[in-house]
Amino acid sequence: MNISNNLKNAASHFPDHTALIDENRTLTYSELDTESSRIASALRHIDLLPGDHVALLYPNACDWIAFYFGVLKAGAVTVTLPYAMTPKELDPVLDDCRPKMILTNDAKLTDFNRKKYTDCIISDNADMTYPDLLSKGTDESKIIEREPHDTAAILYTGGTTGMPKGVMLTHSNIISSSFNVARNERSSENDRALCFLPLNHVFAQVHIMNSAISTAGGLVLQPSFNMDAFLGAIPLHHVTKIYSVPTVYTRLLSLPDLKEKLCNVRYCFSAAASMAKELVLEWKNRTGLDIFEAYGMTESASMVTYNHYHKHVPGSVGTAANGVEIQIRDHSGNVLGKNQRGEICISGPNIMKGYLNRGEDTQKAFWGRWFRSGDVGIIDENDYLFIVDRIKDLIITGGENVAPREVEDVLYERPEIEECAVIGLPDEEYGERVTAYITARKGYKIDPVELKAFMKQRLSPFKVPKQFITIPALPKSSAGKLLKRKLKEQVLDGTIAGR
Repeated sequence: MNISNNLKNAASHFPDHTALIDENRTLTYSELDTESSRIASALRHIDLLPGDHVALLYPNACDWIAFYFGVLKAGAVTVTLPYAMTPKELDPVLDDCRPKMILTNDAKLTDFNRKKYTDCIISDNADMTYPDLLSKGTDESKIIEREPHDTAAILYTGGTTGMPKGVMLTHSNIISSSFNVARNERSSENDRALCFLPLNHVFAQVHIMNSAISTAGGLVLQPSFNMDAFLGAIPLHHVTKIYSVPTVYTRLLSLPDLKEKLCNVRYCFSAAASMAKELVLEWKNRTGLDIFEAYGMTESASMVTYNHYHKHVPGSVGTAANGVEIQIRDHSGNVLGKNQRGEICISGPNIMKGYLNRGEDTQKAFWGRWFRSGDVGIIDENDYLFIVDRIKDLIITGGENVAPREVEDVLYERPEIEECAVIGLPDEEYGERVTAYITARKGYKIDPVELKAFMKQRLSPFKVPKQFITIPALPKSSAGKLLKRKLKEQVLDGTIAGR
């Protein structure tokens, strides 16, 4: 088994179909397959062995994907690192994964110790250039088959509670998840997806890239989100599928003639965080399109559940994907019934092999074969999963538990709210006080008195925020995920008002 067989099959059946488009070039499936084969043979020529770690520290581009599949064809392991990592963040991660080679660019060469961690750096002004690497390879390169449970890729989690952990995803993990994505999204060789989310992240890497290649669909790559570039690419490249995050959908909803701007888009998907039900319904009303959601994480190679075409339930993240099981358990590990709130636990072929060099952390993450997500949810009588919150995000105020997501959902009913995050801040009287941080939609102002009155009509008094604080922007990860822990840290250290 080897993930790169998906690319080989796509090139065999649709050699002339466009596979990749970036700012600099376009590759057909035949060209992408050939380029990755040259990379694989070149890597073997410079003594890369099956199982060796090879790091990608590179922005979204055709080169990233060709190199990714070249490493896999050679039987090695791709370590996909966030390009935005600082030198301080990179050092411990490279020390952890010890790559034999790194693909990067000159802008990152001074961000790490080139001699400490690797034998070969591939960059314009390093040990070898990308064209030099290609010149050492041959077009015909045999794929090194691996066992289903051999590690294919290592992805580092966000590290909001300490040093990031390297999640080891196997060939079987990624193939099962990419199949489920393609099946549930009804993907085909005629689709063309727009991807500005970072390829090092599980969502872009597995859910978008690997699923598209498994069906010979096209990918339009952008280095980051830019509204003009995003909207311009849709008609220019005949985009049929868009993948984004809640904050971008919120910005798009502020545009006039939104439906016309989407042209031939047939499918919209939101990742990183659950969308407020009100926003999903507003998008449907404005565009005629649903915003589909799934539930997943790095440790599950993306998809755990999916909110279906045939019975789309706004506010839910859907039902279990093919071959995946989910349970809700209490803090002691006891299985709970329908509509009971507890920790979401997952079992299936998509669940990670473990954390690199973290045997104890791996053990703590499982109850037997069941992976503990750290998320709180309920399963309704129709087997639809609803995310309540992160266990660690729960606020305890005056002895009462408050799920921030519940409060945020009510805030999103207000037209003046563009984004919001509810956190608990230290309080002498209550232990923690519920506090809402808000960014306003263009043309609106936030009135805390009016908001509090609105919330009191819809929530128990202890759930109503004690403060409503307006700020220009909320902190987010490179994948667009709202970082509540970082927000709280910034408030506590005085970077953001609120103490």
